[in-house]
Formats: sequence, structure tokens, C-alpha cells
Amino acid sequence: MKINGKIIVLALFFLALLLVSYSNHFQNGFHFDDMHTIVNNVHIKDIKNIPAFFTDPKMFSISPAHWGLRPIVTTSTAIDYWLGGGLNPFYFHLSTFLWHIMLCCLLFFLYRKILDKSDLFAWAPYAAIISSGWFALHTVNAETLNYIIARSDVLSTLCIVASFSIYVFFPNKRKWFLYAIPAMACVFAKETALMIVPILFFYTWLFEKEMALQDLFKPEIFKKVLQTVVSLLPVFFMVAVVQYYTLSHVKTIDGVTNPVGYYLLTQTYVWLRYFLAFFIPGHLSADSDWGVITNIFDERIIIGLIFVTLLVIAIFKASNNKATKPIAFGLIWFVASLLPTSLIPFAEVTNDHRMYFAFVGLAFSVISFIAWQLQKYELRNGNLGKTLYYISTVLFLVIALNAYGVYQRNKVWKNEASLWYDVTVKSPANGRGLMNYGLTQMEIGNYQVANEYFQKALIYNPNYHTLFINIGILKAATGLPLEAESNFQKAISYGSNYFEPYAFYAKFLKDNGRWDEAIAMTEKALTINPFSVMALDVLMNAYLQTGSWNKLIETANKVLSFLPASKNALAFLEAAKNKTTIPGSDAIVQKPFTAEKYLDLSLTYYNQKEYEKCIDACNQALKLKPNFAEAYNNIGAAYNQMGLWQKGIEACTKALQINPNNKLAKANLDWAKGQLKIKP
Repeated sequence: MKINGKIIVLALFFLALLLVSYSNHFQNGFHFDDMHTIVNNVHIKDIKNIPAFFTDPKMFSISPAHWGLRPIVTTSTAIDYWLGGGLNPFYFHLSTFLWHIMLCCLLFFLYRKILDKSDLFAWAPYAAIISSGWFALHTVNAETLNYIIARSDVLSTLCIVASFSIYVFFPNKRKWFLYAIPAMACVFAKETALMIVPILFFYTWLFEKEMALQDLFKPEIFKKVLQTVVSLLPVFFMVAVVQYYTLSHVKTIDGVTNPVGYYLLTQTYVWLRYFLAFFIPGHLSADSDWGVITNIFDERIIIGLIFVTLLVIAIFKASNNKATKPIAFGLIWFVASLLPTSLIPFAEVTNDHRMYFAFVGLAFSVISFIAWQLQKYELRNGNLGKTLYYISTVLFLVIALNAYGVYQRNKVWKNEASLWYDVTVKSPANGRGLMNYGLTQMEIGNYQVANEYFQKALIYNPNYHTLFINIGILKAATGLPLEAESNFQKAISYGSNYFEPYAFYAKFLKDNGRWDEAIAMTEKALTINPFSVMALDVLMNAYLQTGSWNKLIETANKVLSFLPASKNALAFLEAAKNKTTIPGSDAIVQKPFTAEKYLDLSLTYYNQKEYEKCIDACNQALKLKPNFAEAYNNIGAAYNQMGLWQKGIEACTKALQINPNNKLAKANLDWAKGQLKIKP
């Protein structure tokens, strides 16, 4: 397979455009499921855990509802954590980005190989590079590359394409079933691996048997159909065995809540949405507010069924002609890739990252269609003339616009506030999105705005336990302990099978000095999730305050068993051995104190509403570290809580002079100025 100079130039152009379009995404934050699978997942913090990722489903997530085996994904995040020395988003985004580039390179060779088997072989190099380039730069794919845990889509797609490529490029080696190995690895990334079987079947049928899809139903062809099926049975069983192994470790599948029949009908319209998004990638949302359509006569269901019918007709018709078989195959890939998430009634009827795998086929089909039309035009008119120039210009403009769209979507994914605000605009009926944006406002002290969004979220999710947890936190922060407790109790009633309601309620009880009740709640949380760091921290604090030294030693050692470098657990262990506490506080005596320890102490006092002690602790920190921006910020926050707005402004201004990027200081400064009606 020769690659001429023009193809190399185009490849370099697409690579440069790819680097530019994603240049602003490498420091984007962690979002949504990233929190329980990466940020708070204690297991990825030690690469020695990698072998256990393949056997212990609890290591995938801190949330029992998401326990399962995706060891390749977990291994990759553990390596990124190790390379970055912690939660440095650059390394997490870099690895996903490199896999995306690898996939696109592999697609070029695969597309060209398939086109060489059709009557479009003269266009094969150009169609292949444009197809892979469009896929590489498609705006929709920015949703997958920015959502770190969604690397499961990138890794699984890469494995399936690798498996398919080995099958296509090395037909003489098929007897060894080496092509099954990447597909088996795919199972450890995402449950889409079995789709390799229909992909291999239709490729073999269309391009090697040189048959049309209509031929599948001819009695005289039955023997040939059977031979093709039998040849693929070994890979089916090899992948199925691995799939069974992973599923056998999953007790429950979280989020499968929709009625099957209505969900399937709704998916017809979802498929149309995905198809149109390839051409017009607008209105993308990290968390859609689409729901199941429960009226079979709804116009969306009718439109969806018409679309699926036309799609099937197009596939059958395109399979008749050698020149159009690539079009048919690309559409078959599109359908096969969507089946896993369309047949299982997930709570989310649509997700933008589900299009990643599907667009591998759709990009190929669309460009193959254009190549076919150009070939027909050339045969009729002798040469293409300016037509080729116009078509090329339009294609490159479309790809460039997609690259611009990628750059803009990267901005949306920058942090939690920007992402969830975008969701509230694009998906205004999504209660979870409204809650998460409210949470970002609560974190910067905009309590009134946070409460407004929480109340809006209640309209759409009146029984959502996480929402009641956040309302409880908000009420506690605004000095309404009775309302806070009521909401924590509601969270438990709606989410009794989750550990978070018990853990957050325990923290509330701890902050209010109700140690025995806090212990009882942490024990319930730890029964559900024994690795909850929050619950264990509360429990150690409670044991410290009640003088339960033996239990404190036992709990601290438990934490150290899976977090051997935990400074917090080590400090609790030392306190238990010395039997020492600071009166009136849950902070641990550790001398000599560092500036950082005084800062931690100030936060403890702040949470206990002992603002003068908070300021005193910060002043001690500043004696050891005069340019400690975080200490000035805590002083400013404490003065704000005391209503001493001018002093709060002075402290926060000093914090920003030291570190202009301190968002908390900026928020506290704006809050104080707002109270004094000073323009920012």
C-alpha cells in the first residue's frame, strides 16, 4: 500500500489542525463520573493495585452502584495518576488524546483497504484520509475526549478497530484467531466487544464473499451463510467468555430503569438525532434532559421509525453495487455500534459520547458516498473540472468548522461551573444538571443562587437523594441546622442503598458534636462502602473525641491498608498512641505545626463557626509562611461570616495579590463587595 506525497501533506494538515483544536483542553477538569472513578477512587493512587483491577470490581469506583470490571480503564487512570504525581488533568487528557490519534491513523489504513476492494479504489487514498480526518476532528468527539472516564469509548473502539484490522490485513493468519485478542481486551474497557462479530460477518459477506444483503435470504446461498457464521463462532465464544467473566463480578447494573418497549421505540428517534448530529453537531449537552417517549403515536416515534426503515433500505440497496458497498458497510457499522446502548433500557436515553464508536462507520459511509458520486460524475463528463475543487473546498470548510467546534466545546468542559451551566441552558429540564450547577455556586459561597437551582432541580427530581444531600449541606452552611438535618434524613429515605447519604449525615453530626450518632451513621455508610474516605475520617474524628483509642488505632490502620501514604490516618494513629486532642476541636495535635497544619486547623474552626479562632490559626500560618494566599483567603472568609465586610475585602485582596488565580478568594471578595455595594 503506497502513500503518495499529497496524502502525507493532508495527514500532516489534519494532525496540525487536531493539535490546535485540542490545545485548550489538556488542563480541563474532572467531571461527573470522573469523581467516583478517578478523583475519589483511592485504589488508583497506587499502581501496585493494577493486578487486582482485573479481579476486584470494587476498585473501579468508590460507588457500589458502579462496581464492575473495566480493568483496562482503571489501569490507565492509575498510570496517569502515577505519571502526574497525583490528579494532574494534563496526563489524563494526554493519554486519551494519544489513543485517539492512534485510532485515527489505524482508520486511515483500514478505510483504504476496504475501498481497495470496491470499485472506488481510484479514490481510496483520498477518501480514506478525509474520512479519518473528519472523524478525528468531529465536534461531537470532543465530548468523549474531554470526559476522562469516557476514555472507555476510545479504548473499546480502538480495540475493536485493531481486531478488525488484523482480520482484514492478515487473512492467512485467521486460523490462529489472533484478531480475537484485541476484541477480548475490549471487554475490559466497555461492554461493546461482541459487536466485532456482526462487523466481521458483514465485511466478509460484502467484500470477500462479494454478496449482497438480499442474498442472505436465498435458500441456495444458505450453505455460504452458514460457512461464514461458523468461521466466526470461535471469536464469538472467546469474547463471550471474557464478557461472562466481567459480568459475573457485577451484582447489579445501575441505571437500567426505563421500560424496555418504550425505550426501544425512543431509540429510533435517538438514532436520527445521532445521524443528524454528524452533519450539524449543535446543541451538544453533557447531560441530556431527553426522556423515554411513552406514546407510541408520538410524532417523534413515527419519524424515528421512518428513519430506521429508510436506513435499512439504504443499507440493502447500497450492498447491491460493488462501488456502493463501502456506503452500506459504514451504515452497518453505525447500526451495530448503537445496538448495545439501544437494547438495554438505560436511564439516559441518549449520551453524546455514544456517538464516538458510531461515527467511525458514519464518517466512512458519508465520504464513500461522496466519492461514489464524484466517480459517476467523472464517468459521465470525462473529467471533474471545477466540481472537484468545489467539493474539496466544502469538505475542508466543514472539517475546519468542526475543528472550531471542538475548540469551543473544550471551553465548555473547562470546569464544573462552565460545564453544568451549559447543561442548564441546553437541557433545562435536567434536574441533575440544575443541581450540579447549583453545587458549583454553593462552593464559591453564592448560597442564594445555589438554593434557586436546587429548588428548580426538585421540580424534575423530587426523589433524588443526592439533591437532598446538597440541600442539607447548603442549609448547614447558612446556619439552618434543623432544615439541614431534615434534608439529610430525606436523602437517606430516598437513597438507603447508597453510602453517601449516611456519610454526609455523619459529617453533619460530627460538625455539631453529636459523636455517638455520627459513629452510628458512619457504620451504616461503611457497611455499604468500606472504602469511603469521608466516612472513615468522620469515624476517626469521633473515636478521637470520645477517647476510643483502640478503635481509632484499628480504623486508622484500616485506612492505611489501602492508603499507606495517608497523612491524615498517620496523624490519627499518632494521636491515638499519645492519647491527645485539642479541646473543643476535632483537630489532631501535631507539633511542630506547619503553616499547612495551621491552615487545616483554621478550616476546622471555620466549619465549627468559631471564626475568631479560624483567624488566629491563619495568623499563626502567616508567621511561618508570610505569602500564604490560602491563609489570607480563610481570614477573609471568616470576616465575611462575621459581617466585617471591609476586613474581609482587605484579606481577600492580599490573597489575590499573592495568587491572582485563587478562585475562592475572588468569590469571597465579590461577596464582601456585593454586601457593601462596591462595584468589582
